[in-house]
Amino acid sequence: MQHSTHDSNPIANSLPAPAWRRREILQAMLAGAAGAAFSPWSSAAQPKVDAVGPHFAAQAKQIIVLYMSGGFSHVDSFDPKPKLSKDHDQSIGMEARAMDAGQPKVERFLKAPLWKFRPNRHSGVEVSDLFPHIRDVIHQAAVIRSMNSDHRDHGEATLQLHTGSTTVAMPSLGAWLSYGLPTLNANLPSHVVIAEFLPYNGPQVWDANFLPAVHRGVRILPGDEPLAHLEPRQPKALQNLEIDLLQELNQGHLSQRDIDAQWAARSASFATAKKLQDHAPEALDLSGESAETFKQYGAKPDDRRGYAAQCIMARRLIERGVRFVEVIDSVGACRDNWDAAHRDVASHKKYAERVDQPAAALLQDLKQRGLLDQTLVVFCTEFGRTPWAQDGRGTKGRSHHPAAFSSWLAGAGVKPGVVHGVTDDIGDRVVDGMVHVHDFHATILHLLGLDHTRLTYRFSGRDFRLTDVHGHVVREILS
Repeated sequence: MQHSTHDSNPIANSLPAPAWRRREILQAMLAGAAGAAFSPWSSAAQPKVDAVGPHFAAQAKQIIVLYMSGGFSHVDSFDPKPKLSKDHDQSIGMEARAMDAGQPKVERFLKAPLWKFRPNRHSGVEVSDLFPHIRDVIHQAAVIRSMNSDHRDHGEATLQLHTGSTTVAMPSLGAWLSYGLPTLNANLPSHVVIAEFLPYNGPQVWDANFLPAVHRGVRILPGDEPLAHLEPRQPKALQNLEIDLLQELNQGHLSQRDIDAQWAARSASFATAKKLQDHAPEALDLSGESAETFKQYGAKPDDRRGYAAQCIMARRLIERGVRFVEVIDSVGACRDNWDAAHRDVASHKKYAERVDQPAAALLQDLKQRGLLDQTLVVFCTEFGRTPWAQDGRGTKGRSHHPAAFSSWLAGAGVKPGVVHGVTDDIGDRVVDGMVHVHDFHATILHLLGLDHTRLTYRFSGRDFRLTDVHGHVVREILS
């Protein structure tokens, strides 16, 4: 059945005919304002509803997550196991169950780490030569050598690290923090993700899902145009008139209907778009950074895409009140990341050279600016790597290993220079102080003043939370 344009348009039905004709006349003018207002920044910078927290005094106000997509090898980086070198190429028997579904079980031959471990000169914590710059600052961090997750496939493990779930897409850590805590700067979003390439599961890892859409992460693309539509397409005076007109049309629609939260939020985006055009370009512009800063991070002043530039941008966003910033390291999406399954684990060198100096510099830079006392920095990955060669004696790859892996946290509320958790003598299983991903999330929320058991959202007849029905705060790493 055919419908007229007037009958099928909700705005048309809500306004007198003259007002609707005026909208048709100015439709072309409105397109310019709409392009800016519906940019990712505007949808994420909506005025927030009242936050549910904090539940208690927070030790950290903000957080930067440095996520290494693909799963770096813990036994080649943060968890030294001399037995692997001593018994290199020695068999430890057949797999208990096939690592790859549908494939026969294989014999496991231990594989020595490719990089030598050395102690940090302040704390004695050992980190391998894969991360020499991080080793120099690891005394400021708490290393967790007992991480554990539930799935050995990248998609599910990445989803769990970000949302707590391996199966159904759920709100992400950043979305929960945005929902749970009040904004620190109404002109910028609370939840930002810097990602040159999409990780496994794509935008699901920063989605808000059933939480209000305002809490969805805003993706920044490193480069000359990190966000589209930030430059006005017409003079400011004309743009202001257009936004006022759109607001009038939307108010007319809402005045004749019950409150529609989604429509109200979209309408409000037109009012906030102008503020974002005023503030976002400056926040993302690295041209004012000093030569000393670029040198500290190992960045070239004209490079706007590299990991060093991304870390500088993360610090600038923290300075301007963004609550949650994630920097996703993936050189070429899922085709070119830390994954060492059926490939040479020596490829880790390429990725470590990209992130090592910038990650260490970020800690130092935050400290020098007085921001580390209020900012939590998290360095993590979705799982570790097997202590044995994946494809038999003498082969070069390590397979996926969720049973044990490593991460570290530094900054506000974290006890510096400590190691938490122990794996067995080859790094295969956690034998003491296990930190499941749910515990990891509970601890992060705690540092930011949120009780993971109380941070809930009612949806479809159930109270959901990031940690589901699990999770314990790892108090041993808290200062």
